[in-house]
Amino acid sequence: MIKKHKGLGKVLLGTGIGVGLGMLLTKRTGKENREILKNKIDELTSKLKNIDSEEIKNNIQNKVDDIMATLSDLDKEKALSIAKEKSKELKEKSEDLVQYVIEKGTPVLEKTASTIKEKVILVTKDVLRRLEQEEK
Repeated sequence: MIKKHKGLGKVLLGTGIGVGLGMLLTKRTGKENREILKNKIDELTSKLKNIDSEEIKNNIQNKVDDIMATLSDLDKEKALSIAKEKSKELKEKSEDLVQYVIEKGTPVLEKTASTIKEKVILVTKDVLRRLEQEEK
């Protein structure tokens, strides 16, 4: 199904690149980054509807849901050591999501998954920085 929409894939890829560059080049607060991350995850979830394989859809959705659950835990954490562990876990999960999307040959989703990974890293760095400042 994706091959039938090569033009759409290029448009989505171009849009993803533009959004990703815009987010990387703009200083934002942690709250803004979390909102952007949530929107990117919602975008990825909506793009999953265009994938033919139910198994791939379900695996990607499970990975995204796992990232969201861990992000929720991260916001609730008060102890810096626990937050650092959650941060490491989020990075690994987001890397796993990107790798899975690449392995399954879904280039339309690859940029969005990569953007999610980048935003996860930014959000976790912001939370860790905030917690480190609170400990001082």
